Amino acid sequence: MSRLFTSYRVLAFVVGVLLAFCSLVALPLKYLATEGGDLQRFGESASIMWVAHGWVFMIYVVITFLLSRRAGWSAPFTVLTLAAGLIPLIIFWVERRVVAKVRAEHPELAG
Repeated sequence: MSRLFTSYRVLAFVVGVLLAFCSLVALPLKYLATEGGDLQRFGESASIMWVAHGWVFMIYVVITFLLSRRAGWSAPFTVLTLAAGLIPLIIFWVERRVVAKVRAEHPELAG
């Protein structure tokens, strides 16, 4: 069970970093930088990271759902935790809440 918790933490971090990079760096450069400039081309090239975020997010959803069932989370908390990977930077706050909740309620899961 502690492997599931560790997997959740790693995936939350990776999803958060990918989403932050895509939405706060790649997207603005792609659409707001000077047309045809180096920054715009970088933004277009970096947009492939959305695909990486999508794949990692799907794994994050499965692991988070499994953890929520094992830890006995309520439906609203589970939905908030699942949706956190879609809102830039929120996932880092939610991950800290999850860690606190799991450590308080299920210390055996936190390893």
